[in-house]
Amino acid sequence: ALRYYSRFYGYDEQIKAGEYAFTGQVTAPSILAKLVAGDVQSYSVTVPEGYTYAQFIDILMQHPVMQDQAAPNFSVWGKASNFAAAEGLLFPSTYVFTRSQTPTQVVVQAWQRQTQILAQEWSQRADNLPYQSPYEALIMASIIEKETGLASERDKISGVFVRRLQKGMKLQTDPTVIYGIGDQFDGNITRQHLREATPYNTYVIRGLPPTPIALPGLDSIRAALHPASGDALYFVARGDGSSAFSATLGQHQAYVRQYQLKQ
Repeated sequence: ALRYYSRFYGYDEQIKAGEYAFTGQVTAPSILAKLVAGDVQSYSVTVPEGYTYAQFIDILMQHPVMQDQAAPNFSVWGKASNFAAAEGLLFPSTYVFTRSQTPTQVVVQAWQRQTQILAQEWSQRADNLPYQSPYEALIMASIIEKETGLASERDKISGVFVRRLQKGMKLQTDPTVIYGIGDQFDGNITRQHLREATPYNTYVIRGLPPTPIALPGLDSIRAALHPASGDALYFVARGDGSSAFSATLGQHQAYVRQYQLKQ
């Protein structure tokens, strides 16, 4: 009946291939309308801000539609990016896809979105920032993403790191150290970790690490490009998600005793 209907009304060549879902009572005209419109079944995955590239791929490949397909290979899709590492290049968000799409197509979509967002935000950046390129701003944004416990403090945390870069101070931020440790990290950061000379140990190196350490969201990118003004050079977690900021090492050490050591 459907084939007869489509031929009679001349829709044969307008039907689009794909996976379709139908619910409730359906008629030949309603089915045909859906096939002609190409209203195919869609699926989605959501990747939270602050996840890593590896976690993005894990979430994507665990979806039932993607499980039996080849995982994205950065050496293939990443050639056009001109970067040596995939970390930070994908925008964390919700991505919708159909059964006919590949994991690589979804990843390329996420990369293109991050590229567009970064270019737009870079064009509106504040003056006198210590970044030589949008990629350096992306690295900073990833650090802000991992350091921020309270969303309203993103620009303040950015301000601390920007001033430290401008003064030639080491960033001394734990999330970069943890990223450098990789899968061997057991949840406890030790003094040995802080002394170890790795490209991501910002207690040892000066400046930014070589790549982002996570996938930053829009708010962290904007914070990196619009740091809060002020004189704070240090901050410490209060334990409730917020941070205590200070301009001097002495005040910082007092806050550490108060909030970290409970003295």
